[in-house]
Amino acid sequence: VYTDDWLVIQRKWGKKVMISSPPSYVFQDDAKRRSVSLDETPRGSWASSIFDLKNSSPDALLPSVLERAAAEDMDRRNTEARLQGRHSDLLGLYPPPDEDEAVERCSVPEVPKEHCGQRIMVKCLSLKFEIEIEPIFGTLALYDVKEKKKISENFYFDLNSDQMKGLLKTHTPHTAISTLARSAIFSITYPSADIFLVIKLEKVLQQGDIGECCEPYMVMKESDSTKHKEKLDKLRLQAEQSCSRLGCFRMPFAWTAIHLLNIVSSVGGLDRSDPDSDSGTRKGHGTWNERKKKGFERMSVGDDMCNFATFRPATLTVTNFFKQEGDRLSDEDLYKYLADMRRPSSVLRRLRPLKIDISPAPDLPHYCLSPELLHVKPYPDLRVRPTKEVQEFPARYVYTPHTTYRNLLYVYPQTLNFSSRQGSVRNIAVKVQFMAAEDPSQALPVIFGKSSCAEFMNEAYTPVIYHNKSPEFYEEMKMKIPANLTDNHHLLFTFYHISCQPKQNTPLETPVGYTWIPLMQHGRLRTGSFSLPVSVEKPPPSYSVQLPGMKWVDNHKGVFNVEVTAASSVHTQDPHLDKFFTLVYVLEEYSFPFRLKDVIITEANMEGELKASMAALRGALLDTCVRFLHQLLNKLIQLIVYPPVIAGQIVNLGRAAFETMALLVNQMHKNLEGIQDQHGRNNLLVSYIHYCFRLPTAEPTIPPTGGPQSYEMPMQYATLSRATARPSSLHLSRSKSISNSNPDLASTPVSPDEEVQRIIGNKANDRGCNRMSAYLDSVALFSVPTRQIIKKLLHEELALQWVVSTSTVREAALQQAWFFFQLMTKSMTHHLFLTSKLDIPRRQRFPDRFVDDIAALVCAISDVELVERLNSSLAFFLNDLLSLVDRGFVFNLIRSYHKQLHTAQNPSSLNALRMDFTRIVCSHEHYVVLNLPCSTLSPPASPSPSTSSTTSQSSAFSSMVQDQGVATMFELSVPFRQQHFLSGLLLSELSLILDPEGEGCVAICAIHSLLCSHDADSRYSDPQVRAHIAQLYLPLLPIVMETLHQLHDFLDSSPARARHASAHADDADPDGSNTISQSVAMAIAGSPLPHAKANAFALPTSSSLSAECSRTLLVCFLWVLKNADAALLERWVSDLSVLQINRLLDLLHLCLSCFEYKKSLERINSLTFKKSQDMKARLEEAILGTIGARQEMVRRCRGMFPYGSQENVRWRKNVTHWRQNTDRVDKTKAEVEQESVVDGNLATEASLIVLDTLEIVTVVASELKESVLGGVLRVLLHSMAGNQSALFLQHCFITQRALVFKFPEMLFEEDTELCADLCLRLLRHCSSSVGSVRSHASASLYLLMRQNFEIGNNFARVKMQVTMSLSSLVGTSQNFNEEHLRRSLKTILTYAEEDLELRDTPFPEQVQDLVFNLHMILTDTVKMKEHQQDPEMLIDLMYRIAKGYQNSPDLRLTWLQNMAGKHSERGNHAEAAHCLVHSAALVAEYLNMLEDCRYLPIGCVTFQNISSNVLEESAVSDDVLSPEEEGICAGKYFSESGLVGLLEQAAASFNMAAMYEAINEVYKILLPIHEANRDFKKLATVHGKLQDAFNKRMFGTYFRVGFYGCRFGDLDEQEFVYKEPSITKLAEISHRLEEFYSEKFGDEVVEIIKDSSPVDRTKLDPNKAYLQITYVEPYFDTYELKERITYFDKNYNLRTFMYCTPFTLDGRAHGDLHDQYKRKTTLTTSHAFPYIKTRINVMHKEEIILVPMEVAIEDMQKKTQELAFATNQDPPDSKMLQMVLQGSVGTTVNQGPLEVAQVFLSDIPNDPKLFRHHNKLRLCFKDFTKRCEDALRKNKALIGPDQKEYHRELERNYNKLKEALGPLINRKIPQLYRTLPAQTTNSYSRSSLRRVDC
Repeated sequence: VYTDDWLVIQRKWGKKVMISSPPSYVFQDDAKRRSVSLDETPRGSWASSIFDLKNSSPDALLPSVLERAAAEDMDRRNTEARLQGRHSDLLGLYPPPDEDEAVERCSVPEVPKEHCGQRIMVKCLSLKFEIEIEPIFGTLALYDVKEKKKISENFYFDLNSDQMKGLLKTHTPHTAISTLARSAIFSITYPSADIFLVIKLEKVLQQGDIGECCEPYMVMKESDSTKHKEKLDKLRLQAEQSCSRLGCFRMPFAWTAIHLLNIVSSVGGLDRSDPDSDSGTRKGHGTWNERKKKGFERMSVGDDMCNFATFRPATLTVTNFFKQEGDRLSDEDLYKYLADMRRPSSVLRRLRPLKIDISPAPDLPHYCLSPELLHVKPYPDLRVRPTKEVQEFPARYVYTPHTTYRNLLYVYPQTLNFSSRQGSVRNIAVKVQFMAAEDPSQALPVIFGKSSCAEFMNEAYTPVIYHNKSPEFYEEMKMKIPANLTDNHHLLFTFYHISCQPKQNTPLETPVGYTWIPLMQHGRLRTGSFSLPVSVEKPPPSYSVQLPGMKWVDNHKGVFNVEVTAASSVHTQDPHLDKFFTLVYVLEEYSFPFRLKDVIITEANMEGELKASMAALRGALLDTCVRFLHQLLNKLIQLIVYPPVIAGQIVNLGRAAFETMALLVNQMHKNLEGIQDQHGRNNLLVSYIHYCFRLPTAEPTIPPTGGPQSYEMPMQYATLSRATARPSSLHLSRSKSISNSNPDLASTPVSPDEEVQRIIGNKANDRGCNRMSAYLDSVALFSVPTRQIIKKLLHEELALQWVVSTSTVREAALQQAWFFFQLMTKSMTHHLFLTSKLDIPRRQRFPDRFVDDIAALVCAISDVELVERLNSSLAFFLNDLLSLVDRGFVFNLIRSYHKQLHTAQNPSSLNALRMDFTRIVCSHEHYVVLNLPCSTLSPPASPSPSTSSTTSQSSAFSSMVQDQGVATMFELSVPFRQQHFLSGLLLSELSLILDPEGEGCVAICAIHSLLCSHDADSRYSDPQVRAHIAQLYLPLLPIVMETLHQLHDFLDSSPARARHASAHADDADPDGSNTISQSVAMAIAGSPLPHAKANAFALPTSSSLSAECSRTLLVCFLWVLKNADAALLERWVSDLSVLQINRLLDLLHLCLSCFEYKKSLERINSLTFKKSQDMKARLEEAILGTIGARQEMVRRCRGMFPYGSQENVRWRKNVTHWRQNTDRVDKTKAEVEQESVVDGNLATEASLIVLDTLEIVTVVASELKESVLGGVLRVLLHSMAGNQSALFLQHCFITQRALVFKFPEMLFEEDTELCADLCLRLLRHCSSSVGSVRSHASASLYLLMRQNFEIGNNFARVKMQVTMSLSSLVGTSQNFNEEHLRRSLKTILTYAEEDLELRDTPFPEQVQDLVFNLHMILTDTVKMKEHQQDPEMLIDLMYRIAKGYQNSPDLRLTWLQNMAGKHSERGNHAEAAHCLVHSAALVAEYLNMLEDCRYLPIGCVTFQNISSNVLEESAVSDDVLSPEEEGICAGKYFSESGLVGLLEQAAASFNMAAMYEAINEVYKILLPIHEANRDFKKLATVHGKLQDAFNKRMFGTYFRVGFYGCRFGDLDEQEFVYKEPSITKLAEISHRLEEFYSEKFGDEVVEIIKDSSPVDRTKLDPNKAYLQITYVEPYFDTYELKERITYFDKNYNLRTFMYCTPFTLDGRAHGDLHDQYKRKTTLTTSHAFPYIKTRINVMHKEEIILVPMEVAIEDMQKKTQELAFATNQDPPDSKMLQMVLQGSVGTTVNQGPLEVAQVFLSDIPNDPKLFRHHNKLRLCFKDFTKRCEDALRKNKALIGPDQKEYHRELERNYNKLKEALGPLINRKIPQLYRTLPAQTTNSYSRSSLRRVDC
């Protein structure tokens, strides 16, 4: 049993692993972008940007773009290019099927191996006392205080110096290396907080009790050696004498214990009174106090924390040893001490510490000895000090079968009571011997030596307790007992009195008693506790038969207590099992009669006893049954296969054995639920069948006669291989696959008979392999009988017994049917192998009887409960049968079982079962061949011995010749299902249960995992073979097309129009008007499934599969498209209706969205396909840090396979999948990167498959239906829109160019939308950061223009669409880079220059214009992003861009509306209104082109009254497209209602700006429209609004702002007029602008120029930015004032502004009257205020300088005007009038009218130029005095009596003034009254100095 090889049956194609590492593709979203800094941004006007463009460099030109080639050649080249370097296995890139769902997956059971708990390694480093006088010996063992159990055997160590060891030389002449071990490995199966490592010390026996002997250690120190020198010498001498005389006796000395939990959990503070805590230090662990802190954080210390497998190694220094108490040495006392660990007695404080090292044991320690002292591999060098494995005694049951030979006996003497024994019996030692017979020479050397001694001894002594007549012992004696014990073997105990002092005539040891234990009784080993009497005399020679005359201590009472235990894989120590094995042994030996306890077994009662013992097995302890499971099952099988012949009669024990087996298997399942795999199979039983079970082939033989065997074991055990961590080593040493080894070579023949038997056996082709009996008796080999042997076949017998069994047994067997199914399968396989029948036709392999039994078994599984339990077991069984029996027979079984599943009562609950069943059956390694994939192709190299037989081969490949129509290949038609049975079954399931309840997902998963297995299978790597396999799945295409509406919509972000066909699918379907799709109807019709009600299968319309399922279904769909034969697909597509093709295109569209690549950042945040798994489980995983799939993958890449024991015999555990759990949150950067590489590969491959399919559809569409082409292009555009790899995009552009080349009319004559989309996509890729993508996109765009031009000598459409696309691209894309786009524009220019064919046409020039315009828009838009914070600059740029779109009305409209929005946000309602007016004018202009409508405005002209600026909207350029043919003005605003809407919005904005007069003008345009439409309600509203009162209003305030300094870029030296909200003060705007620019450039840089004088650039610091801000007022010429009457008129349509700057010639601003000059500056802006922006460029500037006299004239005119206004005010305002009068005639006025007159009018000027001014000033004063008089008159009429005095005062002052002025006013200049030549009348042009700036 323990030496046989495993017998493992493996499928040939069991492990398939193909690994290729995916290439890394460039995705532009991941490509690093170069951000363009401010300084690099091109600046300046139109001209400079053109200059920038001309000087930039283009991307590389593509060589073949400008060549013209035939479409066929082009297609061929493109296809070849597309197929290069493709991924052969699409599904290797997709996350693998979910392990939980993989019902067909059976992990390989673990190799049976010896049980082993958590292992810790203890190394003893040193043991030193303060004084070294004698050798000290140590013992280690583990104790569990809670269980009160010693849980390991003893480990003995000796750390004495060579000098000390030398004292004992005489007693240990030979020292075996195995006894020198200083490190031990302890195994702990049940870790708990109560486990202690107990260390006991012993010393050589000497005179005196323990206390006396310990004293020197407690009082002396080595350092005081001078003080105690004599004493020490004396002690050393004593020790030497003791050692030489008493060296083989020991005495107890001291002990201590280490609490393991403290080591493991790093919790151990000084507060715990641990002996090891005084000066404990640990490697790398900080201080004990730190550990204490950590301990409190953890709070509770329970069993769950006792993980002894992983902890930090610790080196402990143990200083506290406790002295042993002579009367408290028993284990009971020890448990008490351990429980409280308080110091039980005085401490040996003088102990220099014992140092030990505790660490987790390594997986494969070198130089390790098993508990039997066998070498455990690796054991490189025999001379190295070994490590011992310590035998564990687990605290509770361990359910593991024995797999290695172990036969150890442990003897524990406990107490002895000699108090009543006469004579000198005080220092008692017990000698123990293992006797083979009663002769003293028969003591066997089987007792294991302790430390520094021989390996095996033939006697052992207990330690001696000085002067104690009833001592307690703690000794453990370990023995290795022979396998074949007889009744003669016994233990002999001899008691000695040891005389410690050498006396004359006194021997060293005096025997004082004897006792013994016979070891075998009724064939059973005796173990347990014994209380034995002790004989005083030496027993006589035949003492095992007790003699009456012997003398006993204490009258034959039990005075000696001893315990005997065994650790044996030979002796069961269970009465039921023992009886069964003994009876079988008797039967095999045929040794009748046999005495068994009180029964004598004879031939007559043998059968009854055997059956009774089988029935009684259920009473055996489960623990023992499990430990001897392999032997038990082997014996039961032996009884079935070889029915015993008793007294010439064959006794059929098959039924009894079958029942026993069924019950045993059931009991194990019931009681050991924890150790089951995912299919509910008990792991121990699985591994028994997989490794240990074999058909018993050795027939019973006669044992050779000879003397008793020696106790030595056969040598083949010398090296065991311990399989703890990696069973792979075990595989090598033990598993022999039957395909390549002859089992007999595994063991050497023991006897000549056996050898002969083998040779005969081999000839008979019955390859025998010796089996020892359950006792492993090397003596008891089976006999070659003289009677005939009946041999039955196990599988046939099992099937028969099962079919005929009664209800209870059948129930038991069915409960665990899997066990019997698997047993039958292995038995059948082994039988075929042994009889060499693997090569004969399948039908002849097994008898019909057996086949019928199987059929009966399968058909018996009918009721629902059974089905639920047995579904997967049966499926696995049928799967196995497909490899062994006739396949047609198995197919029939499958069909009939399927039928039963369909007819059952509750079909929906059975759907899942049916699916599981189908899935398991389909997971067969030859699934493909079973489906007869082809009739023409010869198969790949024969996949298995079974198909190599001629019959199988012809049956597999001579399927029906395919010449039916292509259609049947793509439908679940009857012929399809007949030919491809299994795949037909699977696809029918899929089409039937694709419903919303999620069962569809099960079917999808099944198909996915099958396809994965094909991809991973090296047999199918050839593309032709793949194409044939794909044929098995062709109906999947129509099935998925049918379920289109159920798939998850991955297009959430895309516009609704994307899925064009599906919307009308249900209304317009000519074929599928019924609810059931054609394929499903066929499936129902031609199926073995019963006819269910039709509507049961109607596809629900509203359902939706989950994202995950949809994604998986789509990946399967793509797999079929990728691998199917292209010609076949083409024929299929050509048979589809337009509607179906559109549906196919929809699916492709969906696939693109589904597999689109996500950027690395998104990936981390994206939870799209995260399983809604139990979050807790995931958390645990994260915390425990289970190895991630990624790391596993990385390891695989390096060629390591972590799946040691996991590779799946069911052949499908393919390791090719790159990604596993996408759910883990804690991925490392490398993992995330690897994941994105894989994702990128998947996205690229999926897109390329879609591209291939589109090419096929294009070929068909070009011949058949033009209407499909738009759909093809849409999918193509959608693929460009996604985030794609550069590789894919190159192919995509090539396909797009070919499509446009073949069908230009599609873009340029039909749907403009496609052209627009295409331009947008191309332009987007022109700005890609990847050079190759830009090259292709530029080439495509250039060819698009060229083609448009060739069709109509003008490419206005593309021009407009590209312009529009640019706007949308720049407006929407966040990460767009204009540097890249600029390069692409340059590339397009280069193409235009190099295109020789079109060089002489206007085409290159048109391209250049377009490119330059695009470039300007681009530059401005980029700047917009920079100037988000600068509202004026932002609006300016928007304005410039809108101007760039002058020829794209839709875009211009959009930008105007954007501007309106921006203005409204900032409260600039007038500007917003103007933007809307401009928009309306633009719309009117184009509406006028479309239709001549009397009541609509005739274009911009109509809007002139609202604003003179509107004329810029007129459409006059030659590039203007006529709206009707182009469909450009497609927006909603280009309609009458749109126009009305815009005008109403404008009116509303004017209203908010309080410009009611403008509203009136707007309504003048609106009214005719409403009237024409008879919309009286609107008319009423309009009139109502007009009558709203015009409130008091404040319009804007205007400022001139000049910018100086290169920091401003485009703005340098520009002057603007800013319109600010009314009553804005100069300080406010100064502050706002200064703050804004300081923030932008820095505080130090910005400076405000305080005055308004002209700026001299040379005096400015070039590194600074200067602002000059001046208040300006609207300026009107005299003629204008006639028209501008109202306040509104004076604040609307303003173009000229003026400001004045006073100065004197010496540079001051103000001086005396005769020095005071004034500069008047008029500014003319390019457009009238209010306009569509709030600042307008100054276009023209004019300066006039007034001489002092002219300044005076102006002042006087102003005063006169004020007086006139105050006098004529209506209603009159007396306060105002008085104020003005006071200022005019009050005497106190400084520089008042009088002073002015005195300065300028007292003398006639010398300069004739000033004569006129003098005269004019004189006339001004005349007018002034007249006005003063009028004002006084008016005031007199207004005042009351209280103001009369004030009025008189005013009159007095007036009269004084008039008197003083009189002479001055009346003095005329005679020269002026001569006749002069005619002069102009301009008020300024006469003699003023004038400077004009333009």
